[in-house]
Amino acid sequence: MFQNRQNTYLISTQLQDQIIHFFQQCPHIAILASLLISIVVAILGVVPSIFITGANILFFGFWKGTLLSFLGETIGAAIAFFLYRKGFKSKTQKGLQKFPKVSRLIEVQGKEAFTLILSLRLLPFVPSGLVTFAAAIGKVSITTFFIASSLGKIPSLLLEAYSVFYLNQFGWQGKLILVILSCFLIYFVIKKINLNAKKNDTFIS
Repeated sequence: MFQNRQNTYLISTQLQDQIIHFFQQCPHIAILASLLISIVVAILGVVPSIFITGANILFFGFWKGTLLSFLGETIGAAIAFFLYRKGFKSKTQKGLQKFPKVSRLIEVQGKEAFTLILSLRLLPFVPSGLVTFAAAIGKVSITTFFIASSLGKIPSLLLEAYSVFYLNQFGWQGKLILVILSCFLIYFVIKKINLNAKKNDTFIS
């Protein structure tokens, strides 16, 4: 598990460096390129967006980079939603069975769908592409999805941007330690959520 996390981190760092290099070489199209990359990442649904967020912050600055990442992810999610609803096949479908709450999006609509999408966007360990895909093939309206998805992205993106900004102040050793600690934290959070869910099921029964 930790080996996979480390490999993902190294790949993200390499992609981030390559994008920053491209921005430096072509600053006149850097904003457009950033938006296009975010849109492609959202459509693919299985690629973490952390590398483009990091590149945006390091090249454009914290607030401008965060805003650009927010716009890119929001536009990308809306386009991905539209494509999935029109029958675009996504590899993210295979991951739905791992996240029962995400699968529930297929059946709900209205206020319940809004709340569920908002809460799922706030959880950093739930793949963004899965949420978009489940909402698109379900009964959720594009307006409900767009508003809930956009609002849900704000706190998680700010946390991600803040983490990226300060992670880059450390050497590679410090970054590796923080990644490992993050893995432990995510593991215990997921374990606690699953434990609470089992308790609730037992109480209802």
